[in-house]
Order: sequence, then C-alpha cells, then structure tokens
Amino acid sequence: MNNTLQIQITHPHREFQALEASYGVYLIGSDTSSRIVLDDGSVDAAHAVLTLMEDESYIEDLADTGVFVANERVHTRERVFHCAPIQIGNYTIRFGSEKELSLASDGAETSSSEAFMPRPVARAVSASQAIKQQIHSELVGRLDLKRLSMNKFQESDLQEKIHKTLDEIIGEIQTRLPPGIESSRLANEIFDEAVGLGPLEELLADDSITEIMVNGPGQVYVERAGKLELTECNFINDASVNLIIERIVSPIGRRIDESQPYVDARLQDGSRVNAIIHPLSLIGPCITIRKFSKDPFRVQDLINFGTLTKAVAEFLNICVLLRKNIIVSGGTGSGKTTLLNVLSSYIPDDERILTIEDAAELRLSQQHIVRLEARPANIEGRGAVSIRDLVRNALRMRPDRIVVGECRGSEALDMLQAMNTGHEGSLTTIHANTPRDALARLETMVLMAGLDLPVRAIREQVGSAVHLICQISRFSDGSRKISKITEISGLEQDRITLQEIFDFKQTGVSKDGHVKGELCPTGAVPTFVEDIALRGIPFDRAMFNPASTGKNKRGK
Repeated sequence: MNNTLQIQITHPHREFQALEASYGVYLIGSDTSSRIVLDDGSVDAAHAVLTLMEDESYIEDLADTGVFVANERVHTRERVFHCAPIQIGNYTIRFGSEKELSLASDGAETSSSEAFMPRPVARAVSASQAIKQQIHSELVGRLDLKRLSMNKFQESDLQEKIHKTLDEIIGEIQTRLPPGIESSRLANEIFDEAVGLGPLEELLADDSITEIMVNGPGQVYVERAGKLELTECNFINDASVNLIIERIVSPIGRRIDESQPYVDARLQDGSRVNAIIHPLSLIGPCITIRKFSKDPFRVQDLINFGTLTKAVAEFLNICVLLRKNIIVSGGTGSGKTTLLNVLSSYIPDDERILTIEDAAELRLSQQHIVRLEARPANIEGRGAVSIRDLVRNALRMRPDRIVVGECRGSEALDMLQAMNTGHEGSLTTIHANTPRDALARLETMVLMAGLDLPVRAIREQVGSAVHLICQISRFSDGSRKISKITEISGLEQDRITLQEIFDFKQTGVSKDGHVKGELCPTGAVPTFVEDIALRGIPFDRAMFNPASTGKNKRGK
C-alpha cells in the first residue's frame, strides 16, 4: 500500500494536478515565488499558507476574498484534516495519502465524517505534548503572533497580552486536561515556546547544567558534572527549533538560512551558541549552548574544583604581572575560556584592556575594558570583519593588554607581531592537545596569512613572542585540570625548546570513577625567576621544589 502524501489541485476549466508533498509550509498564491502557484486571476499574490505536519495540519487565510474549507470560511487560521476540500478562488485543493485521496474521489465506502477525521500520528506524542501543540496553535490563531510586530508594543505589554490569552485558553479547557498536567506549568511552557527559548528556558535556569545539546526536535542532552544526560525536553517540530535559533541570532545581527546554514552566536549572559540546520544537518536543526555561570568562576573556584593548586595560581598571577605572553592550550570543552577569564582577572586595574572575540564571552571585572567582536558577512557577502582585522585595529587603540578569545587563523601572525613589538602581557587560547602541538598549530596558522615566510623565521618569532603555554585537559571523569605549564626557553637548531614547570601526575582512578592525581612542580625553575625579584613581587621559591607538593595540594 502506497501512503505517499499528495496535494491534489482541481479547477473547472483546467487539467487536474497531483503533486508529491512532504511535511512543511506551503505558500499558496498567484505570485511565481509561491510554493503552489494558482494563476487564473481568482487568487491573490499571497492568498494562503498551508502547513502540513505529521500530527495535524493548518490553513491560514491571507486574502480578503477568503479561504473556504468544506464551504465554511476560514477565520485567520484553522485546522484542516486529510481529504478536506480547500476552496481558494476557482481552485479546490485536497491533501492526504494516495489511498485516502483515491477513496475520497471514488466515493468509496468511507463516510464523509471518517474522511475528515484526524489521521493517526506518525510518531509518538505524549498527552502533554499534544495539548501544548493545540494550545500553542490556538494562541497563534487568536493573537496572530506571526503578524504581531514587536515594535508596536512594549515587551512587557506584549508578554501581558500573551499571558492573559493563555490563561483564557487554558481556562476554557481546564476540565478536559488529563490528570497530572498542571495548568500553571503548562502556561509557562507555552509562553516560553511563544516568546522565549521554549524548553531551553528551564535548562538555562538550572545552574548544575554546563552544556545543552539539541539534536533535532526530539532529543535534548545536557552536561552535568562533566557527564552527558538525556533529558525529557523536546520541541514540537523542526520549525519550533528554527524559531528558537532565530530568536537567539537576530538580536546580535547574525543570520542563519539555507545559504548560511550554520552560525556562532551568544546569549545575553555570554553563553556561547552554535546552531546548524538543514541541509547540513540531516536530523533537523541542532543547537549547542556552552553555558556560562551567572557568577564568573574566580581563581578560588578553580582551586576548589582541583583545576589547579594554590601554588600554580600564585605562579600564574606572577606571570601576568610580569607581562608574560601566555597561550592557554586545550581541546574542545576543556575549559580554555574559563581559564583565560581567570588569567585576565590578574591584570591590574590601571591598565587598558582590549578583548577581541568571535562571539563575546569574556567577562572581566576591570573598569578600563574595550570589547571588540568580529562580524560575519551580510546576505550579500559583504561587510565581514575578521579577528585579524580587529587585532590590527587594536594596535592603534593604545592597548596595555590584548586578550584574544581564540586564535584560529591568520590573526596568529598579527598577534605574534604585536607580542614582539611592545605589547607584552597578551593572552589568547588555541586548540591543541599538548604544548608542542600548540606550537605546531601556531606555525600552521601563521602560514595561513599567505606570506611565504621560512619556517625558521616563524619559529624565531614564536620563540621570542610566547613565554608560557598553559595546557588544560578534560579527563575521563569529566573534570577539567591544568595538565602542564610549559615555558618556551629559546630556539636550538631550528627547534623551539621547552621546559615544563608544572606537570599533572595521575596516580589512578577512584572506585567512583574520579581521577586521582596532583599538579606538581617538576623542579625546573623559569628563566625569568630573577625578574620576579627585580620587580619586588613577593613569592616563595619553594613553589618550584617537588618536595613542596603536599603543601600545595588544593590550596592547603
């Protein structure tokens, strides 16, 4: 049996048409840009919108001349069942499976009432989800949210109007709500779906969640304590997820569509967002949100987490005060940005700081900060401003410190030149698994600038510009720890020499899966140790002595 969905179009003086259809939105009108073009003069340019979904479908009237279903005029937007005749001008449209349409046209045994009953849902939908869909559809119909302009209302007035209408709708069906469904919670969830971020609102409010991963409308994972968990949250359909993505990217001037089907963005609190949609994503729209803590982590928090020790925190503080150029290296999700934020907090308050990011995430407490954010190209492919453009411009803005959220391309060359020409104390992050890999990646990124530089010249620049690499890693138990602090000590026979100052020594794994170990000094002393004394910065030289390890454990 062939159950292919079809749209059949009949006209008293034209040939019968049968179109294969998929679930989605169909603009119907005489304009050639419409998905279904009806051009006999009886149809407006944009006459109606037909929305086909697995569980229910709708027809929306956009024209003064009206849309009729079974000879009843549609009022703005109404539900329509399989095989129901939709009259638009001189045309009649029906949709359904081939068998349903065949039975309807042949006048088979199926009664008219059966033909107009809702079809079985193709996927399992909970009672709560089904009710939410119906109430949301009714809310859209009553308020006409698609046409309601946010500019005509204060945000508070619009929210009040939505809350009032929701209360009216839920009040009308209160006695028919299944047991266990709270009307207040239902109203809040639908409100979030209508004007907020839908199911994500509750997850964003949960401080124990560090990352949210939406894999299409039916699957949402979160990360808690470094471990992934599948939640019960889900969206109504792909369109709902796409709408949430639009609400995230539009306020910051970014876009996502079929010509640009992925985007990096941020929420108001600085949380990092990545979204990717069809045709690149084959499972539906996907959203990944790296949540930021409401209160930025401070150095004592990282000590408490076991990310570093008190001695290492003191050493890094000294390095920042000495204006050493530091690269934070690590893999995806290892905590590079959090560590960069903590290092940046060591910068003295009387210095001018310029932060340069692809999507603004850093949250510094100093007063004299200039925040710069890269800009993607517009719909015409123009107007892009890259990280490299911002780094070059920052050099003309009298910076005391330049903090680049992440070096990932040709801006690495400009960053190195800035470090070598009087802009000491710069900080940045880079994706790499080891300090040696970080140097190799830095060389590769410099070559991306398009200049035919010899490898030795690049390594000389790197060797003189970068003083310290702070490697942070994510371990098997989900914890994030500094695994190495490495000093670049010079160049020998075209090879950059490194010496490890601190190294994490793993001693095993506990019964509950927690990684056991400690960040210990290796015994090597930094080449700039005498500069610390010359600057008059108090420090205990014993921090570099391996015998002092137990004293430095987790800040004790």
